[in-house]
Amino acid sequence: MNGAESLVETLTDQGVEVCFANPGTSEMHFLAALDNPRIKPVLCLFEGVCTGAADGWYRMKDKPAVTLLHLGPGLANGLANIHNARRASSGMVNVVGEHSAAHLRYDPPLKSDI
Repeated sequence: MNGAESLVETLTDQGVEVCFANPGTSEMHFLAALDNPRIKPVLCLFEGVCTGAADGWYRMKDKPAVTLLHLGPGLANGLANIHNARRASSGMVNVVGEHSAAHLRYDPPLKSDI
């Protein structure tokens, strides 16, 4: 079992049933781990949709959802709805990818201080 699979197992053990995802290449291990019958991955075309859907899921089901966001800019795209979820006390777990440590020295275009 790798770290991504362990995270998915932990999430599902705590009752998380859905992951709203806007993945990129840095999140492939977590995306592969979502191939699990205990959690439903939902592909979203924008990070704001992911976080808005996770907030809405909690408000309708009273169960937390997880989001998968692509790097720091993806987190920035989802922050407005993360703020709304916090104000509404909605349960949400946000998983944010990061570049490989070996790539950071090359200052990749989407590098940010998460």
